[in-house]
This record gives sequence, structure tokens and C-alpha cells, in this order.
Amino acid sequence: MYQYDQYDQAIVDARVEEFRDQVRRRIAGDMTEDQFKPLRLMNGLYLQLHAYMLRVAIPYGTLNGRQMRMLAHIARKYDRDYGHFTTRQNLQYNWIKLDEAPDILAELATVEMHAIQTSGNCIRNISSDQFAGAAADEVADPRPWAELLRQWSTFHPEFSYLPRKFKIAVIASPTDRAAMRLHDIGIELVKRGEVLGARVFVGGGMGRTPMIAPEINPFVPADDLLSYLEACLRVYNRYGRRDNMYKARIKILIHEIGADAYRAQVEEEFAHVKTLDLDPPAAEFDRIAAFFAPPAFEAGLDDSVDRTDPDFAVWIDQNVSAHKQPGYAIVTISLKPIGGIPGDASSAQIDLMADLAERYSFDELRVTHAQNIVLPHVRKADLYAIWQQLAENGLAEANLDLISDIIACPGLDYCSLANARSIPLAQKISARFGAAERQRDIGELKLKISGCINACGHHHAGHIGILGVDRKGTENFQLLLGGSGAEDVSLGKIIGPGFDEDGVVDAIERAIEKYRTLRTDGERFVDTYRRVGMEPFKEAIYG
Repeated sequence: MYQYDQYDQAIVDARVEEFRDQVRRRIAGDMTEDQFKPLRLMNGLYLQLHAYMLRVAIPYGTLNGRQMRMLAHIARKYDRDYGHFTTRQNLQYNWIKLDEAPDILAELATVEMHAIQTSGNCIRNISSDQFAGAAADEVADPRPWAELLRQWSTFHPEFSYLPRKFKIAVIASPTDRAAMRLHDIGIELVKRGEVLGARVFVGGGMGRTPMIAPEINPFVPADDLLSYLEACLRVYNRYGRRDNMYKARIKILIHEIGADAYRAQVEEEFAHVKTLDLDPPAAEFDRIAAFFAPPAFEAGLDDSVDRTDPDFAVWIDQNVSAHKQPGYAIVTISLKPIGGIPGDASSAQIDLMADLAERYSFDELRVTHAQNIVLPHVRKADLYAIWQQLAENGLAEANLDLISDIIACPGLDYCSLANARSIPLAQKISARFGAAERQRDIGELKLKISGCINACGHHHAGHIGILGVDRKGTENFQLLLGGSGAEDVSLGKIIGPGFDEDGVVDAIERAIEKYRTLRTDGERFVDTYRRVGMEPFKEAIYG
């Protein structure tokens, strides 16, 4: 993984001291909240319903055991002994005291971490495939490119005050594990012959106006990629609306002027930008890429796994994925215990995952956009020992991509923007469908919950999505069907009138039972929905 040089460290250390002075002045009353707000947001500090929330950046979801231990330490010392892993591959602390925020940032800086650009109208954390460097079907490791984009976008003088926040995802596999086309810019690394390049998609996003990004360029040579993205951002910065925050995202610009007109503007701007020599020399890219060299895999390992223990075998089938190196596997640790809070982990659990990474996975972990944790490089011979330790600490739920593997935002329990609570609903659904045999019978079903229209829970991209709204002071939940954030990307559609909390759980049960009567062999819920349409499900739910 990437390691800071002297310039990276100096930048982060200077930002900590700058923010420490800003907090001192705010507490002393020398600065109003309106004056302080944009400054704290630049450092990932939000004011939520009950306390400050700090969002810590985890670039492209990659971190090591030392960094993971620091996250556990901060949870114990400054929060309520847990952290919340997010859909942006970051981590949030929900109970932060303002006067301690600079101390937290200072401690993060000692392990090459920060909270810079985790908020604000700037380029946010670059996200990527959690299986990067391990997946057999990738054409290249996308992480060097994600790191290059991180360095390019951090404190970019032109893009620090965009019309609205901006999110970029980079993948290198035809299997999309990062919801790439639901980002402002989605990049899929591809090859034409032996030449590496990228398909570039621009204008995706969720929120109150969900859109799937259209393809703007089918192949940008890798040597031109940074200049091309600079041109994409310049066009947006020039024409994106600043008079209405609800129409300020790049997806609205492209929708209004059309993908062809935007593409033409980008090509014109790219011709100019390419003369500025923004693309890094090969030596600089090679320097970055060297940090992501494959670990020292052992050759000739046994590729088999002893599946004698039936519970272990179930976990292997559900949570362990194929690795490109024989004798190794990719392990996804579920942060979705039955009846638990999606994405939460205690400090003890975070420490345990750091231990496992250091001992079994070349000191590397990944955060997924589905709020789980990955050990990317595990010897198959070590899988049973890992599973045993996970089981002893409440982390061995065998539910990856099943109905209890729920994505959920913090909702009205924490967020000042939310209209409804996501967490209690996620817990009820998980408990209702938590029986292992029932989950496996239902099969792959991605359920996602947002507590408001801002869609931090990605409800538009759920096979089943739930949106919490306010109905005359009462929490109400709209049900959506048919979404996907994967390579078969689609947006869910609202099925009809909303429900109360218990009613939406019952509605989901009726939808699932209808699916079980309609499905053919091998069909997932979303496949059946696409084949038969909305009406059979609507009739089953509403009668």
C-alpha cells in the first residue's frame, strides 16, 4: 500500500495545527458557527443531532494493521468504543467532542491518516474495488491509479470549491464491486490489445435525482487519463449550477445539456489541457505503482480446503472468494450480525481484524462499499483458524450478499438530515430473515436502506431498496424494487404507497414469497423481477 513521503506528512501535520487553531478560536467565541462550519467540514467534522461526527478518510478502502489499531484506539479514547464503516470506504465516529477533534487528527497523522476532503464541495475519497490486486479477472491493479487521483485531487486549486461534492470510483474488472456507474465519474480500466486505457463514465449518482452515468469515452489511453479527467472537471466547474444546490451535481448538467454536448466540451477542453503536461511521467507512476507490488506469495500451496466442519463450509461458500494466486483466497468479514447495526465494529473487533491482517493477510485490509471488511490475501490453509477467531468475536456471519447483508445509513438516530430511522429497521429485517437456511434459500438479495432522499444508504441500487420519508410528522418507508449497483446497473422503482416500520418488513416478506413462487432455477430476486415486472409483486404486497 502507499506510504507517505515527507511532503504528504508535512501537508497532513500542517492541516492538523491549522485546524487546532480554528477550533481554539471557535471555542473562545472568536468565530461564529457560520464562520466555523466550512472550516470544520473541510476536515471531515459534521455537527449531527447529538454530537459532532468525524469522517476519517480511507483512500480506496485500503489500510494496514497499524492504521486499523489506531481506529480502534480512537474509538476507545474519544468515542463510545465503536466505529462505523461507510459506503464510501471510510470510517465515522458519531460521538466526538469539539475540543478533542484536533487531538484525534493529530493521532491519525501519526499513522498516515486524515479526514481531509471527506466533506465539502470537492473531490471526495477515491473509491475502488475491495478485491483490487487479488481478483483474477482484473486487467490491472486499479489502486495505483486511485492513488494517483488522490494525489492529483488533494487541495487541487481549481477543484476545491466545485458547485457540489464530487465522487470518483476506479475499477479494473468487468465485475463491478464499487457501484462505479453511480458515481460522478466512474472509471473502468480496460485493454485494447496490450494498451491499457479506461472507459470513462460521467454523470452518475443517487440522491433525490438518481442517474446512471453515461459512457463519455470508450477508451482513454492510460497516458492521457489524468488530463482527460482534468478536462471533465473543468467543464463541470465552468457550467455546473451554483444557484441551486439540488441542481448542482454534474449529473444534472449532463442531463440538461446532453451527453453528446458534454462530450464535445470535454474533447475541446482536453485538447488544451493535454498541452499542460499534467500527466505524470512514467517514472512517477512507476514510483507509485511500486507500493502496490504483489506480496510475497508462496508457490506450490495446497489449493484444497478441509470442509469437514459444516458451519465452516457454509462460511467458505458465502464469504470466501477466489484469488488469482493458487493456494490463496479472499475473505470478506461481515459487519452485519443478525439483529446488529450494519457497518458498526467495536474497538475490540477492530483490533482483532488488525491482528488477523498482520498474521494472515500480509498486513492488509480493505473496507468495502457494502460496509464490510476484506482480508485480500489469505492462504487457504489458514482459513479455518481465521474463521474460528471471527466466530469467537461475533464476526463470522456467513451472509455476504444475502438479505441480512444490509447497507444502511445512520438515519434519524444520528443524522440531522434524516427523516426516518434506518438502524432499527435494518435490525428488524435482519432478525426476521436471519435464519441461515432461509437466507440461503432466498439467495443473493441486496437490500439497502436510506433514512432520507440523500440516499447515503444507496436505496436506489438495492434489489430491494427502502427510503424513509416524513409523512406529516410520522416515519414512513417507501419500498423500491429492481435496483443494482453492479455491472448490471439499474435504478429501483417505488412500488406504491409507503408503510410504517413493521408494515414494510411484512411487505418485504410478501415480495420474497412471491419471488419464491415465480423464480426459475438460478434466478436471483432481481432477475425474476426483471423478467416478470412490477405487477406480480405489487399485487402480492397490496392485494
